[in-house]
Amino acid sequence: MIKEEALRLGFIACGISKATFLEEEAPRLENWLLQNHHGEMKYMENYFDKRLDPRLLVDDAKSVISLSLNYYTPDKQTDPNAPKISKYAYGQDYHTVIKEKLKELLFFIEENIGAVSGRAFVDSAPVLDRAWAKRSGIGWIGKNSNLISKTDGSFFFLAELIIDLELDYDHPFQTDHCGTCTRCLDACPTDAIIAPQIVDGSKCISYLTIELKEEIPNEFKDKMSNWMFGCDICQDVCPWNRFSKAHNEQAFMPENGLLDLSAKELTEITDEVFKKVFKGSAVKRTKFSGLKRNIDFLKE
Repeated sequence: MIKEEALRLGFIACGISKATFLEEEAPRLENWLLQNHHGEMKYMENYFDKRLDPRLLVDDAKSVISLSLNYYTPDKQTDPNAPKISKYAYGQDYHTVIKEKLKELLFFIEENIGAVSGRAFVDSAPVLDRAWAKRSGIGWIGKNSNLISKTDGSFFFLAELIIDLELDYDHPFQTDHCGTCTRCLDACPTDAIIAPQIVDGSKCISYLTIELKEEIPNEFKDKMSNWMFGCDICQDVCPWNRFSKAHNEQAFMPENGLLDLSAKELTEITDEVFKKVFKGSAVKRTKFSGLKRNIDFLKE
């Protein structure tokens, strides 16, 4: 019943796993932090225990409902020389869109099953989304560290409802279908994917253009492949994304002429244009000054 409602709300997959301690992920996360692969993302060091145990986030948590929402689109920016923006940021901010859907799903559970205590999570709290999605059978973690689905590729968002209700649990996704393919490792222009499933976040173009608040280090000159916000390279080259289908989520449709902005218009972008074009967009996270820094770094 929960899965049917999730699909009705527009999610492309829904899997359910038992809320327990993530034993396998604990040493991996610890090692990743010790190697400083999180760069300036100091918040990743916080709430270490909560990241590994959902019962510390929701009192008496019993189940983690993992959901995926498609954002793939074949649409591209019209000017091939324009600084590039990741597909996920073409439309409205996904945090807002998904939060609303999760609220509806939680309301549905309460209406049809009874009183339930729970919390909705969209990439803004200490939850290891990919680990839970894998545990709930949605897909496997690829060499680029993204979750990949055999039917949907990897252009989708992940989110969770953690609730105090015992449910039927899905089997974890056991098989890795990347095989000997190394396209994502070979294609990354900054060599951020240092080993299968291990990304040095401090070298990732998405990190450099969004998370990093200081100046972009000079070592990345001529390695940014003209990305001004985010990066899709390791997903674009992934063979599994041949199976990506265009989303039909109205909120993710490009707005305010975003895709038609020329290289010249973006290079000369003003605060006024930024506010108009990126109103309600995830790009607002960089603020005008951050996006301008990225564009200036590309053209220097």
